[in-house]
Amino acid sequence: MAGKEPQSPHPLVPGRANGTYVRPDEEAAREDSKELRRQKRKKYLLYFIAFVIFQTAIIVLFTLTIMKVRTPKFRLKSGTLDNFVGNQTDPSFDFSMNAQFSVKNANFGKYKYQNTPVEFYYRGSPVGVAKIPKSSVGWRSTKKFNFVVNLNSANITTSEKSQLPMDLNNGILRLTSQAELTGKVELTFIFKKKKNTKMNCSMDVAIATKQLTNISCK
Repeated sequence: MAGKEPQSPHPLVPGRANGTYVRPDEEAAREDSKELRRQKRKKYLLYFIAFVIFQTAIIVLFTLTIMKVRTPKFRLKSGTLDNFVGNQTDPSFDFSMNAQFSVKNANFGKYKYQNTPVEFYYRGSPVGVAKIPKSSVGWRSTKKFNFVVNLNSANITTSEKSQLPMDLNNGILRLTSQAELTGKVELTFIFKKKKNTKMNCSMDVAIATKQLTNISCK
């Protein structure tokens, strides 16, 4: 009786590519390798999507905070009087005022502004002008500066002059001031944004204390 041929411990199965035969464990290893590559590709794709979302969020945050250009604030902060002269008989006043102004820049870049006149009014008539020279304010900072302005009633109208004796007698002169600061915010060396800021303030000149009081700006 002829002996049986020894059987291989690893039966052969037809190969998929070229008709050859491969062992089942080799086929399983190939499938595992393909599945591993698929998992890696899926993982890399998820990483790429997460990176794109992260980059988009950073750009949006950067645009809404760092690159957002805010309008600086120009304000009259305080003032003191010198050499006040008032006449109720021939209604008039003449004095100098040491006024403090401020420019607040909330941007992440320097704000450069041009020469600016600040006009003062008594009941609508011009009584003086302060000349603010061009300068700059650092990023996210406030600059304060003082200027002396001479104020007098030479140009007020007859109707306003009729109210002046009562104001002098009460010791309070109601003034307003207006100005528009023109300038540019420099966020980078190449990115500049034009930004003008307006000042509109009202104030009381307290003759007895020689101070500005009730200053309100918008």
